[in-house]
Amino acid sequence: MTADTEPVLTKSLFANTTHVALRPRYEGSNICTWIGFKHVNYLVEEAVLEHFRSAGLGARGLFEAYGLGLDIVDLDTRILHALHLDDLADAEVVSVTKPGDPVLGFRVTLSLERAGQPTKAVVAKVKVSLRPTDYLPAAGEPPAELAGFVVPELGAHLPAARPAATVEPADNTALQQGRGTTGGDPVLERLTAGENAFGWKWRIPYPYCHFTERLQMSGYLRQMEEVVDLFLADRGISIRELLADRRWIPVVPHSNIQILGEALMEEDLYTIYTVEGIFKDFTYTSRMDCYVVRDGRLVQTATGRITHGYALIESRSDWRLVNFDERVVRALGG
Repeated sequence: MTADTEPVLTKSLFANTTHVALRPRYEGSNICTWIGFKHVNYLVEEAVLEHFRSAGLGARGLFEAYGLGLDIVDLDTRILHALHLDDLADAEVVSVTKPGDPVLGFRVTLSLERAGQPTKAVVAKVKVSLRPTDYLPAAGEPPAELAGFVVPELGAHLPAARPAATVEPADNTALQQGRGTTGGDPVLERLTAGENAFGWKWRIPYPYCHFTERLQMSGYLRQMEEVVDLFLADRGISIRELLADRRWIPVVPHSNIQILGEALMEEDLYTIYTVEGIFKDFTYTSRMDCYVVRDGRLVQTATGRITHGYALIESRSDWRLVNFDERVVRALGG
């Protein structure tokens, strides 16, 4: 990147609409050939990264030339039609960034061909921050048009949080004790007290991080997927059990995650999953809140919500939504 080309590059980032053909990864096809919400969000993430690449401002170039990490800090996705293995989605990305915005904003639409017709399958809103690296020598100045989106740390553009609570964490994620715990932890007990909530403490591993130190959005997506799995098992309606009993699978029409601060590699992450409401015994919405403890104080690093329903597997290619029965309602209600 040179000074002569920088204004052209940033103009195309804001002005151009990009299209890229994407297929979901094989890993995301866990039940029959349907693709789970996490991998749908991975497609949204890849579409945004491709938008930056097509503008000549790919994540690698931003980091190597300017020392900037491209971080997705807000991801809100609605799934209108299920994606299947081997589907070819057309991903459209449009900038919705306005003058004075503290983050880069994009609208992403994934479309599929169904019965010979283009069908809108996924719509998402994505926000991006640019975070300088702290552990390498200073890099060149970024294009002036990007300077307003550079933050000293993730979440710095948000209003200041209330003073953090003082806590005394337990040392119960050492390797000889396992990588995490869901009970008997004083911080988890404090965070779940009086709530229809489930808590999980877990050591952040390096594969969930990027730019060498911090938990990234895809890591939080994996966290959200796993805490749901643990919560359902804890309530006696594990995913495997309902599959075996009645061929029911969880389905997700909506999810969102917002990064509020930074969680670092090998810190203990406290994830609280709280059921907020059940709608007509058909869907339920839960909130995920993530914390770390620094200097004896709780620091919230992310929050998000996810909506679930249940689908009955009717064949190898078809399913239909079903109402919750009394057993599921009781379990979700705590």
